[in-house]
Amino acid sequence: MISNIEKLLILDGNIYGEDTVYEKGYIKIENGMITEMGERSQLNNTEEFKVISLPHGYSVVPGMIDIHIHGVNGADTMDATREALDTMTVTLPKEGTTSFLATTMTEASGAIEKALKATADYMSDHQKSGQAEILGLHLEGPFINPDKAGAQPLNRIQKPNVEVFKNWHALSGENIKLVTLAPELDDEYELICYLKENGIVASVGHSSATYDQIGEAIDAGLSHVTHLFNQMSGLHHREPGIVGASFLRKELMVELISDGIHVRPEVVQLAFDQITDERLILITDSMRAKCLKNGQYDLGGQMVTVKDGKALLDEDTLAGSVLKMKDAFTNIQEFTTGDMRSAIRMTAENPARQLNVFDRKGSLAPRKDADIVILDENKDVYTTICKGKIAYIREDDTHETN
Repeated sequence: MISNIEKLLILDGNIYGEDTVYEKGYIKIENGMITEMGERSQLNNTEEFKVISLPHGYSVVPGMIDIHIHGVNGADTMDATREALDTMTVTLPKEGTTSFLATTMTEASGAIEKALKATADYMSDHQKSGQAEILGLHLEGPFINPDKAGAQPLNRIQKPNVEVFKNWHALSGENIKLVTLAPELDDEYELICYLKENGIVASVGHSSATYDQIGEAIDAGLSHVTHLFNQMSGLHHREPGIVGASFLRKELMVELISDGIHVRPEVVQLAFDQITDERLILITDSMRAKCLKNGQYDLGGQMVTVKDGKALLDEDTLAGSVLKMKDAFTNIQEFTTGDMRSAIRMTAENPARQLNVFDRKGSLAPRKDADIVILDENKDVYTTICKGKIAYIREDDTHETN
């Protein structure tokens, strides 16, 4: 195995640096960090490096960051076990995800608390290089509007409550990084203000808020939109709603599920044109059925039927997705006028900036974590490196690794 090598050298391929694409470039990795990168003609001192030599047409991009993911490969954050989180951190690099927010959902308070504590324990005691890193937690619900519940259990929804949140944040080891809530139910926007004061991203989602209410919430500290178009007040010519605010308010970073199911490709193009790659963040919102065959799977105590890439609670209610980040990456380029650089911005740079980890994640640059994805000529994942260790290498490839 080469996953334990401390020094790696990636040669050739198109390397997407922050401001430059190095054609036939190189990246040096030492002790989990990028130490040097540039054109191959500048390369020297290659002794003791394990070399990954790439053929023409391959690309090297920053590791993708999924800030909204519930589960994968039979595991879910709400399982609240080390085994489930291990499954997630080991599986996600196969789709190019090198870090993520473990996402909870509306459930009984005890179940949420158990998931928060289990994730906190995992982050402090079990994180390791060579697996996707949990950057924290995304609390999706239970502070949402029952009228926009979607697949969130109605009987578990709670009104936004600062004291409840304080207790949960403490149980999480202060690792809650993002909270999805309905601002219209947050009295005096008290919880949003508290989140802002404590450096936690406040996001509108599962909400019927009006455009004016979103404006007031932005003044209180709202800075994010959860899965644009899905379970929120839509765009109307007399009431712009949350969608209109997402288009017009530059203070908001906006999540989008680009699977062609949650949002039709033409509407993905519309959102891209209005919001641009400066504010869009691609997410999967995936559930435990991702990477598994068609069938029925549990989501918050409810049975979800997965068939042909679509997860449904009933005939009309989507229940998360089985989307992979690598497919979100390619879909956004197929559905819109966006290019590779745009896809990188929406899958790596923007989420890193929103989570305030851009100093170490979200781009390829010296002194940053060596979270790297190598894509083949079809933009499919060939190799994923997490903090300098190879987490995944496609078995059907025989490209040179010396």
